[in-house]
Amino acid sequence: MQAPSAPAPRRSRWRKTKIALGIVVVLLLAAIAFLFRPMASPAGPAADNDRPLDMVVIGGGVMSVTLATYLQELEPDWRVALFERLDNVAEESSNGWNNAGTGHSGFAELNYTPENPDGSIDTSKAVVIAEQFEVARQFWAHEVKTGRLGAPNGFINPTPHMSFVWGDANIDYLRKRQAALVKNPLFYGMEYTRDPAKIRAWAPLVMEGRDPNQKVAATYMPIGTDVNWGVITRQLATALTRNPNFDLKLRHEVRGLNRGADGIWNVTVRDLTTNKDRTVRARFVFIGAGGASLKLLQMSGIPEARDYGGFPVGGQFLAFENPALTARHDVKVYGKAEAGSPPMSVPHLDARKLDGKSVILFGPFALQSTKFLKNGSWRDLFNSVYKDNVGPMMAVGAENAELVQYLVKQAMLTDKDRQAELVKYFPNAKQGDWKLITAGQRVQVIKRDPKKGPVLQFGTEIVTDKQGSIAALLGASPGASTSPAIMLEVLKKAFPQRLASIWTPKIEAMIPSYGRTLNDDPAFTNQIRRMTSETLKLPFVEVPAGVRPGAAAAPVATPPARSLNREQQAM
Repeated sequence: MQAPSAPAPRRSRWRKTKIALGIVVVLLLAAIAFLFRPMASPAGPAADNDRPLDMVVIGGGVMSVTLATYLQELEPDWRVALFERLDNVAEESSNGWNNAGTGHSGFAELNYTPENPDGSIDTSKAVVIAEQFEVARQFWAHEVKTGRLGAPNGFINPTPHMSFVWGDANIDYLRKRQAALVKNPLFYGMEYTRDPAKIRAWAPLVMEGRDPNQKVAATYMPIGTDVNWGVITRQLATALTRNPNFDLKLRHEVRGLNRGADGIWNVTVRDLTTNKDRTVRARFVFIGAGGASLKLLQMSGIPEARDYGGFPVGGQFLAFENPALTARHDVKVYGKAEAGSPPMSVPHLDARKLDGKSVILFGPFALQSTKFLKNGSWRDLFNSVYKDNVGPMMAVGAENAELVQYLVKQAMLTDKDRQAELVKYFPNAKQGDWKLITAGQRVQVIKRDPKKGPVLQFGTEIVTDKQGSIAALLGASPGASTSPAIMLEVLKKAFPQRLASIWTPKIEAMIPSYGRTLNDDPAFTNQIRRMTSETLKLPFVEVPAGVRPGAAAAPVATPPARSLNREQQAM
């Protein structure tokens, strides 16, 4: 007698289960194949230059043109090519509308001065950043004198830096911060107050309409700056093209990086106008492509690339262009970041000079995106994931749950929510006064640290191979503000012998403080700052001889008018 067959519903459920299991297996195999795909790029067409270029620079931002400018002054006969995928240089993060424009000196950025468990303030990072910005000032002053940069007020303008807080705990922190910082020559002249009238004199829009019973405090640094990195980038790029040994290629995208047996790099580039590929040989490659640097570094196939991943964070600002408002705000006002938010999300109300007019920007508001560039692709994040970095990326995501929650919360903000944040710093602002603009895209570094394990790193990172034949710049803030100092580090890593011998005198002519620190020597601080202030038309505050780290706190009164140059007195 034949056994009865299984009931039809049971057979149907089993069939569906098998299909579901099959789909899971296929997806799992696809994920494994994706993660284990080759990281290095395949070889491109044969190179069309027998004689290698001395350097290929990838990306047309402020970092790349700064490095190229150094090299052109140090070695004017070197043959250099710069490839930029967009229609012009400075169209991504270096564009004036795509960043805060703050000359980061540690004057107002509270995230650079964390409070220690014992209540003291750690000023070390702020001092380092202030030193690096002084290098930037020297570099730009030198470029103005050589004619590579034009009138200083086209790219840098005096803009005092303020920190503004409310609440007892934050006020106590700000008081201690100012007391710790003014012991350093680089921070002499920073004033602290809890007087609402004085804060109103510094920043009227911040105080008008505020609850008079609210406890507030502020610090004020008169020698802060607003910088337009886009103008600097475009002017330096134009100057570079005057040398016949420099070749600027716009609408050219690097699609392959392969090092030959002779150690020379084969760089495959697509002309986006003709859609044709070509390969050029180069002895040294610098990757300064902003968020795209990670993928290009991975494309090179060097072992060092396996230690890195990226976490993209976009930004948006509220922009005010009404002259009746912009004429009444000439400072950069920084507050405290919310718990779990990245340093680039510290709220600030910025006075800016953009496109020849005064603008106020408030933000940033985080923008959730998988793009690595503003003009990138939603696939950027996924295309950067490989078997070597997927674990660290997942671990960092789990350990930074507050950051993930912050980004999700930011993605759900409405204009009403943004207005609610705005009035904390600009109480009388009206929603119709501003427009929402999307700024540049940043990629924070995820790094496999040998001691700490996977970490999310806020800042910049220079990655080089052992041979010193390729270097990539990863990360974000303080970024452009410290580009001349960071590019000196690239030169040190890539060309140590030349830097230690024939290049040093030339670099000292560009950067008089090269190899020395300012913060330990008030007289040297005055010498360098006086020189850069005169050239860049910036205010100057003379530091008394007794102001040294570890000494008693310096006076905090606003410096007398005699120590400011004529341009500042006229403002």
